[in-house]
Amino acid sequence: MKNFDLNIDKILENWEVFHAVRELIANAVDEQILTNTQKPLIFQDEAGWWHIRDFGRGLRYQDLIQTENPEKLEHANLIGKFGIGLKDALATFDRRGITVLIRSRHGDISLVRVSKHSFEELVTLHATVAEPSDPEILGTDCCVFGVNETDIAAAKNLFLCFSQAQALEETRYGSVFPNKAGGAGIYINGMKVAGESNFLFSYNITAINASIKKSLNRERQNLGRSAYSERVRSILLACQSEAVAQALADDLQRTTVGNAQDELSWLDVQEHAVRILSSKQKVLFISSSDLVQRPDLADTARSAGFQVLTVTENLATKIDGITDFAGQPVTAVNAFIRKHNESFQFRWILPDQLSPSEFAVWKQTERILGYLGGRPSLIRDIRISETMSSGTFSTHETAGLWDPTNGWVIIKRSQLKSLESYAGILLHEALHAKYALADVSRDFEFHLTELCGKLAAKIIQGTGQS
Repeated sequence: MKNFDLNIDKILENWEVFHAVRELIANAVDEQILTNTQKPLIFQDEAGWWHIRDFGRGLRYQDLIQTENPEKLEHANLIGKFGIGLKDALATFDRRGITVLIRSRHGDISLVRVSKHSFEELVTLHATVAEPSDPEILGTDCCVFGVNETDIAAAKNLFLCFSQAQALEETRYGSVFPNKAGGAGIYINGMKVAGESNFLFSYNITAINASIKKSLNRERQNLGRSAYSERVRSILLACQSEAVAQALADDLQRTTVGNAQDELSWLDVQEHAVRILSSKQKVLFISSSDLVQRPDLADTARSAGFQVLTVTENLATKIDGITDFAGQPVTAVNAFIRKHNESFQFRWILPDQLSPSEFAVWKQTERILGYLGGRPSLIRDIRISETMSSGTFSTHETAGLWDPTNGWVIIKRSQLKSLESYAGILLHEALHAKYALADVSRDFEFHLTELCGKLAAKIIQGTGQS
């Protein structure tokens, strides 16, 4: 028997027993990956010993030296790199009064406190290395006595390989998993390093960047969000599956009322979800203000087979004009109206097709425009249509519109039933043409108010009232 000084001069006093068990499991999982052997076993024997057993090459006492392991450093998907985790685990077991026996074909290792070589007054923790009790054993059998089932379960719950979780999607940066009860987990190569109470998904990061390497300390727990948020975003932005996109899209609607999950605070993630969902389903993305101001727009979209999703004003602006992953335009409000109008066919009515009463109203066109100082120069024609596009999607029936592309004011034929209705629509659309202003703008309201004042003054002056 030989004693091997573990040289542990800093004890992690805040470690619980399950943290130490976690390190044994991490070593076993790493060995499985390195040797492509079967999944480690975790079980309790009849004598009450817990076993964490892998089927790799077998632990040697040299593996207890804290040093860089070239084999592990070159393998991106491993948890451990330097061998310190096992030594921390052994120190924790010793402090907690847990008995340890590590068995492999290279020897049996147990713990003892003895004097350091040449310094008998210094008693430190050593590994006692004995001849193998089972020279034919395959892999490493880490045996611990005095550990309760709760600590074993807590340690196992930190590893994805011992859960029933199925990845929703895998990317080159990592995988997305559904949440378990109690919140989301952040995993590094399959081991949990942080929890998130308000994340939509759990994440297993497999492409570790510099920020994570710098922050992943010796304790490997409570990693700050700033260390992994960039990688989580990279994972989400690399996702293409409908399952992930639909979950993001469902949560998108909660952003308008401020109770969405935290990933949806990232505008680029919102945009990505829109692009995925748009490529797989017929969806109209509409801001909450547009939904209030144009309720019939949403009804028209639904009747055309669209799913209607409410998004924030910022996102609505950002996605206007972008394409989805199928190369097609994302259907935001402006795109929907444009497509809807393009499919619409006007039924033009010529002046000689009007009834006598309609024609009598029509004859007042230039006189009405005179109240604006004459026909605006941009108006090339005033047209009457039996039908009218609902492209404005307001709370009222569309009765007229200004088409700046062709220079047309288009008025629905039904407005010719009275001089009042025709004059109101004609002046309204002519104002759009004269000042190149859209509805629901302060400038347009100013000019409309100004026109109302002028007309009222003329009426009062004409009647002689004061």
